Formats: sequence, C-alpha cells, structure tokens
Amino acid sequence: MKNTTRQHAIQIFRAGIAAANPYDAVKKYFVLNDNFTKIHIIAFGKAACAMANAAQELIPLNLLGKTLAVTNYENVVEVKNVEVLGASHPLPDLAGFEAAKRIFEIAKNAKADELVLLLISGGGSALIPYPVESVTLSEKIATTNLLLSSGATIHEINCIRKHLSQLKGGNLAKLISPATGYALILSDVLDDDLSVIASGTTVADESTFADAVTILKTKKIWESVPKSVQIYLEKAISETPKSIENVENRLIGSNSISVEAAIVMAKSLNYDVIRYDYPLCGEARHVAETLVLNIKNNSFENQKIAFITGGETTVTLRGNGKGGRNQEMALAFAIAAEKYNLKADWVFLSGGTDGIDGVSPAAGGIVDNDSLQRMKKANINPTDLLENNDSYAALKSSNDLLLTGATGTNVADLQILLIQTGKNS
Repeated sequence: MKNTTRQHAIQIFRAGIAAANPYDAVKKYFVLNDNFTKIHIIAFGKAACAMANAAQELIPLNLLGKTLAVTNYENVVEVKNVEVLGASHPLPDLAGFEAAKRIFEIAKNAKADELVLLLISGGGSALIPYPVESVTLSEKIATTNLLLSSGATIHEINCIRKHLSQLKGGNLAKLISPATGYALILSDVLDDDLSVIASGTTVADESTFADAVTILKTKKIWESVPKSVQIYLEKAISETPKSIENVENRLIGSNSISVEAAIVMAKSLNYDVIRYDYPLCGEARHVAETLVLNIKNNSFENQKIAFITGGETTVTLRGNGKGGRNQEMALAFAIAAEKYNLKADWVFLSGGTDGIDGVSPAAGGIVDNDSLQRMKKANINPTDLLENNDSYAALKSSNDLLLTGATGTNVADLQILLIQTGKNS
C-alpha cells in the first residue's frame, strides 16, 4: 500500500510538471506576424531550449534573424536553427556573463521593422548576469550568495539584481527599442508578478535603489556586500525604467496552473482533494511543522485524502550541509510527524518543478511514516542533519530523495500530502 501511495504522489507531481510544458505553451500562444522583416529569438531560463525549439518551428527561415537560448547546464540540448549556451544557476558564472553580452548586442542592434521574440522562464535572472560597469561579476556573485543565504524572498533577491544589472528591471526592453518586443513568460513566482520573473527584463520596475539598500540592511548583510555594490546603490542617478511601451508581455504558464493540474490528477486517482494554504511560503521547516499540526488537529471521514499546494519556501542557512528548501521541508515534515505522533498513514512530497533543489541533484524529497526509522537504521540522526541544513544526506540514507533530473521547465515548487486513513490522533 505504501509503495502505491508513493507512486501516486510522484504521478501527481509529474502531472503538475506536465502542465508547465514550455514547448506546448509557446505553440499555443505565439501567432506568426509577417509584418516584420526579421524575427529574432532571445530565450533565457530553465525552459529556454524547449521554448526556442517551439518558436523556431513556427518561424520561416527567411524571417528568422539572430537566435540565442541561454539555459542552465543541466537543461542544455541542441535546438535546430538556434544557438544554445549553458550557464550556471543559482549562482551566476562567466559563461552566463558572456551570454548576457550576446543578448545585449542582439537587442541593441534590432531595427524598427523587426520583432524580438523574448522567451523567458524561471532561473533567467541568474543565467544572464550583466552587472553595471562599476560592479564586477565576482562582486555581484558574492552579493547574490549572501542574499541566498539570508532567507531573502525571490522578490527581495530580484530587487537587488535589477539594480545591479544592465538587462534586468526593464532594461532589456529599453535596449530593444525601436524594435518591437513580444515576451512569452513562464512564471516561477507565486503571484505571477511579471516584474519579478527573471528580474523583469521586459517589464517596468516599480522598485527603487532605496528599496535595494533597505533589503540588504534589513537582512543584516549590508556591511558584508562588496563596497562597490554599496557605493553604486547609494549613489546611482538613473533609475530602472518606470514605463515600457514597445514590448508586449504575456504569461503562458505558472505555479497555480500546475497546482490545478496536480489536483485533477489526484481526483482521477480517487483522492478527495484539499487545496492547502496556497500559495505556500515561509521558512521551510516551520511550514512543514504547521502542516503536520493542521493534519493532527483535524479528523477526516474519507479514506483517501490529498492535500495539494505549491509555492516557494525559504531556508535560512545555519550549517554547512547540502540540500534545498524542498528536501529540508520533507525532512522537517517527517521529524514533526514523529514529534507530534501523527498516526495517519501518510506520504509527503515536496519538489521543485525544475527537477533541481538547491545545489543538490535531487528535485526534493518524498517521505513516509517509516522514513525516520530507515535513517536511524543507517546510523543517521535526522534532527542533527536538519540543524546542519544537510537534508540531502538524511534523505539519501533513507532512499527518500525525489530524483527526476532536469525537467526543462520551472514554475516553483509543488507539495503533495497523501493520507490513507480518515482518523488522526
């Protein structure tokens, strides 16, 4: 029974990923307009290759101009008629910097009678780092690393990225002018705020340099960021673009769409579905404990219940272990279930739709009633590893890693809790 339930959780998770298929989304939303003399393709993000492949199939070769797709190394595949470059995520690298320069040149050289088709997906912000001239790539990487370790939200991280970039915060749209831009966007942020996805390269930016300074100070890392970053943020004169007229932006996929697809799949497997606390956010381990307590304090009449949600939690680093927010949440759920004596027969999955959680090779974790016992038999102390942010080692010891490989898309995370009994005590 437990193996069947685990397979159901994975099946539901994969249905959510399928709903964010970037190839299908581009085919659905891009309609060829032959009023342009050339159509250039600029794709960046974890879904760049699939999106670019769909686009080049729709554009006749005589109209196809410059093409470039930039994605994380794990998602690099050959795309017909499109140059593909790999770069690092979540921390930028030199390859991404060189790719960003190429994007800059394509955008800058686009003419008034041409279309720039922008295919944007999650991860795009880290993949095309193009810092302002007074800040080096290594200094921007150091700043990003501090933000990732501080528990900052994606909105906060991208606010900083926008104000240290020559492409983000609407700057790419500004570069494209006088050409026309059309952006198809796959959302990896919970509220589908287009100004946040990939740091809003084609969207007017409402945030300011003062906001960026405030975030760094609130997260208590202002004194730790490079001096050049402090100086630029405090003294910059030209703000990010506050209005954009030459680019149309269109959302073609999101976390909420994937959650709905997961719900449909769960119902098809005869689960009574409860959409839980959407969108999910907050410290991963605390969110997991709250979920356990909510289940513990309620009784359910039905025999098969699925709690399904999605979102993007955060992790504040306290140790030096390996893992990501999804693995940490899965481990924390198992620990909390034992702590509060959750007697229901359960399976809990937390996974990133991109197939990559943190800097580990896992998409997340899938745990059940027996996970902690398997860890202890392997001489693993799950609580100690959680405190060291080493969820990867804990879940690996109990064979509870969720391993999907890179999926080619990215619409944040999905959480699935399956319960096979109606009474909890």
